[in-house]
Amino acid sequence: MLDETAKGVFTIAVTPFLPDGAVDFDSVDRMVDFYAEHGCTGLTILGIMGEAGKLSADESIAVVRRVVARAQVPVIVGVSQPGFAAMQSLAAASMDAGAAGVMVAPPSTLRTDDQIVGYYRTVAQMLGETPWVLQDFPLVTGVQIAPSVILRILEDCPTCVMLKHEDWPGLDKISTLRDASNAGSRRISILCGNGGQFLTEEMGRGADGAMTGFAYPEMMAEVVRLHGAGDHDRMQDIFDAYLPLVRYESQPGAGLAIRKYILAKRGAIAHATLRKPGADLGPRAMAEVDRLIARQEARLAALG
Repeated sequence: MLDETAKGVFTIAVTPFLPDGAVDFDSVDRMVDFYAEHGCTGLTILGIMGEAGKLSADESIAVVRRVVARAQVPVIVGVSQPGFAAMQSLAAASMDAGAAGVMVAPPSTLRTDDQIVGYYRTVAQMLGETPWVLQDFPLVTGVQIAPSVILRILEDCPTCVMLKHEDWPGLDKISTLRDASNAGSRRISILCGNGGQFLTEEMGRGADGAMTGFAYPEMMAEVVRLHGAGDHDRMQDIFDAYLPLVRYESQPGAGLAIRKYILAKRGAIAHATLRKPGADLGPRAMAEVDRLIARQEARLAALG
């Protein structure tokens, strides 16, 4: 079961599709193995970048079962839904399949601090004993959750064991939460998103690792490891070698297509298909990615 001690890299996994748009379950197996081989300590599936909103309820549960059956690491399932009944159903099915916990983003209708706290109190009640992750991604949800509100949620909801931090700018939020835990508030795991763009700084502010889908999870795993070892110069050198690709993959609206293209090139999935609506990369973008990959490999070779 997921708990407050979780750390490392919980990759936000893509959902592989065949060229006709059907779920590619063979690639699900291949992808799970790929992530494990490249340093992931956990997986998060059916997230925003996992095209969860394009899956039927039956497909969602089938993907959960396939990933959990294959994975040798904890699996977190995104269960954000417009209504609590659907959320509760998917969460229960996921935990029955062997998931370690679930993740819930706030609906865009929340406007006030009290509404946010009240929503997550209800989430905790609906999920019962299931451990859950608070997904803080205001750039997508439009919901701004202040550190003081997060602390209220943690006080009221002991089954909230992790913050998926994806605010931007958000480094001060991490520091505020860690200062509060040092002063006696409950400490939970903080894993960070934003495509890994600020991972070195986030680790320095007290994050426990990454929860994002950058197509080179080994970079994030090495950054986390080197930070723990205190080798901050080497950590920054490794991060810098990948930074042009991190930047390119972070383009709004195109990032998932770029990510899937790279994962397909790396053999993690068979096809780079996005389920409709969603466009694949054009030839010029592919050429740009190929050039960035070649330059990245040269920088890594120079580092030794």
